[in-house]
Amino acid sequence: MSDLVRFGIVGLGMGANRANIAANTEGAKLVCVCDILEDKAKKVSEQLKCEWTTNYEDMLDRDDIDVVGVMTPSGMHADFAMMAAKAGKHVYTTKPMDILVEKCDELIKTAEEAGVILAVDFGERYGVANKRVRKAIQSGAMGRMILADLRMKWFRDQGYYDGGSPVAWRSKRRYEGGSAANQGVHFLDLLQWFMGPVKTVYGKSGTFAHDIETEDCSIALVEFASGTWGVIQTTTCSNPNLGSALEFTGTKGTLSWKDSKVVLYSVADNPDASLDDIEVEPGPANIIEDMVSAVTKGTPVIVDGYEGKKSVEIFCAIYKSSRTGKPVELNQ
Repeated sequence: MSDLVRFGIVGLGMGANRANIAANTEGAKLVCVCDILEDKAKKVSEQLKCEWTTNYEDMLDRDDIDVVGVMTPSGMHADFAMMAAKAGKHVYTTKPMDILVEKCDELIKTAEEAGVILAVDFGERYGVANKRVRKAIQSGAMGRMILADLRMKWFRDQGYYDGGSPVAWRSKRRYEGGSAANQGVHFLDLLQWFMGPVKTVYGKSGTFAHDIETEDCSIALVEFASGTWGVIQTTTCSNPNLGSALEFTGTKGTLSWKDSKVVLYSVADNPDASLDDIEVEPGPANIIEDMVSAVTKGTPVIVDGYEGKKSVEIFCAIYKSSRTGKPVELNQ
């Protein structure tokens, strides 16, 4: 293998960002980008000085690629990643891992049988502040946790759902779950990472303001394995956009997280408490650094397939509960 970990990226929406990171990360080399739109693939290749193709199988046939990044529509993640694994490539998917739990399980099995690394790109997991939030909650500094709330109130107009590549993929059930599965999944992942496994989900989903097959508003009551209760709200109907918030209430303190920043950390028996005083282990800054380290040093990736599947289990449970009118039990 080359001294550099060589990357191929398929899907050049958000994938263009990850391609740029790969082209500018020590120890990494961007070899090839792939998109069904020739103009987009050419443009990114010219900007980043790499090769391009519109044929994913051609990219997988190359022997100068070690890692494939899958940045396709959500419902295609597992299928594209399994193709990469079967071709002997290490692989990561963007969020969510897929929109079906069964597909996640199939991908995990395929990667294990192929002996390749599988990771899921949850960018919030790499932030030092979020590592400190998790440690503050799990260390007991805030006492016994009582409530954990997720409120994501975003706005997306109809044009957002009508656009994209392939056209209108965000509006189609086979490609995309909805506000919980697409926009909300980052925060569902953080919620379970901070709080631990989810035990029970009772949810409702509906479509209120868009002409789409998927949902644009979901709510859920959850119980964590620890006994803590939680409330989840996700929507793309909020005009104006109100952003994303996570709030945690313990017997000794409160933590409020807003749009990736901690805006309140209060501990009753320690008025000088500061997240800055919480020490956490250093680690990779992004998925590209993560994969480089995993390939060259054998370090575990930040979010492997089993961990990446957990948020999929949660939003699928919300959808199932909404369909059946019954709570869904998880075994995370």
